[in-house]
Amino acid sequence: MATPAQLLKSQLSVNTRFLTQMFFFLLFCRHAYAHCKISRCNSDYLAATQNVDSPGENTAYCAALRSYSRCTRRTARTCRGNLAYHSAVYGIEDLMIQKNCSREGPTSPPWPPAPEPNKQSFESLDICDYEKSYAHKHGQPPAYHHCATFGDPHVRTFHNEFHTCRVEGSWPLLDNQYLFVQATSHPIAKGSNATVMSKLTIIFKDVKECIDQKVYQAEIDNMPAAFVDGSMNGGARPGGSSLAIHERSPGGHVEIQAAYIGATIAVRQAGKQLSFSIRVAEEVAFSFTEEQDLQLCVGGCPPSQRISRSACCHSSADLAAQKARLICKGKLPAEDVYFQSCVFDVVTSGDANFSLAAHDAFEDARAFQGDLKVLHIFQTGAASCPSGSPLLVLLLVVVSGLQLQLYSSVLRSYRLQNSELRFNGDDSAPVTGVRFFAGSWQAGGSSELQVTNLTTSPQGLNFEKVKFKC
Repeated sequence: MATPAQLLKSQLSVNTRFLTQMFFFLLFCRHAYAHCKISRCNSDYLAATQNVDSPGENTAYCAALRSYSRCTRRTARTCRGNLAYHSAVYGIEDLMIQKNCSREGPTSPPWPPAPEPNKQSFESLDICDYEKSYAHKHGQPPAYHHCATFGDPHVRTFHNEFHTCRVEGSWPLLDNQYLFVQATSHPIAKGSNATVMSKLTIIFKDVKECIDQKVYQAEIDNMPAAFVDGSMNGGARPGGSSLAIHERSPGGHVEIQAAYIGATIAVRQAGKQLSFSIRVAEEVAFSFTEEQDLQLCVGGCPPSQRISRSACCHSSADLAAQKARLICKGKLPAEDVYFQSCVFDVVTSGDANFSLAAHDAFEDARAFQGDLKVLHIFQTGAASCPSGSPLLVLLLVVVSGLQLQLYSSVLRSYRLQNSELRFNGDDSAPVTGVRFFAGSWQAGGSSELQVTNLTTSPQGLNFEKVKFKC
């Protein structure tokens, strides 16, 4: 006879086996319930009958009921414990009897699945693709601007002005909401006014939706194909791939694509100097405050830092200048500012390799400058007044470079259009070499036309006083 302890042990063993079996049974039921597709059958039936105008249309109803019945049979195994399933099965039987539907016959066509989202429309709204986002908002592509600095250094601004500068030390090329670019220059030789870029720092500022802040630095003979943190893109954020570095030529040419701000940057080394070139969306290029007023890409070199390219290179008896001109003619297609800069750099450095900087800068301009009409810039010298504008020629003849105050209507035959000076009645190209901004016209080099209280009217330009300075 079993003792009470043995009976208790036997009872516990049975209970344990029972509880284990129940546990796995409940797990199975839960798994089966989770895979029951009766709700899909219900939805398909409602969709098939929603356009049936009259309950008397038995053909359509019977086809829908047969499809409903087949759907429930397909999901029977996983829905056995589901009350909604059993209610549907009994309901189908009852409806088929009421409608006098046979079990065999046509069924309703399957309800088409919901269309997938239009991926292209989402891409066009991608805030980390500036060009697509801008086009979606404005219905047209954005305007772009180009800036470059190379050689001595020579600076081409966003306004297509061209200066040769002495700028020793560190100077900001760009300083706006999205970018900070600083160039460091040193004299090309001891006692020389000519300088070359020896270090470049580019800061891509944090944009919450797209990139972490990234810093790129290049020095002579040290041009990495990565940011200072070792990464090659904008980080782990969803739009991190919108900022990327590509090495075009090891140690000689790096290109940085910043799609989130519509910018492409080229950093090069030619000989013992660095160069910088950028193509950037207009909205980004000018996204700065009044405090950020010193930017070589925007305003060019300060007047006190500009030097003339013609001072060294115009003597026909100078053998160095003649040799430099021959070298540069083999590198450049026209005797424009890039050619002048090339000759200047080769003469002042005594190194023919410096011609490569002007050649590379011109190739970048060809790739980045959207308007090929302003690809070439022609000047008689860095400190000379530009020619070609009838208005400026008139003023030069009258004042010979001195100040002039006019109270007449000399400007009545001109008008302002998109910050450019144009002749009235002429819809062709604007007057060359002149750009209007902040109450004055700036003409390439150091010439400036200052206007007091300037207004426009259908008759032309109205003003109180004009002062021309060269």
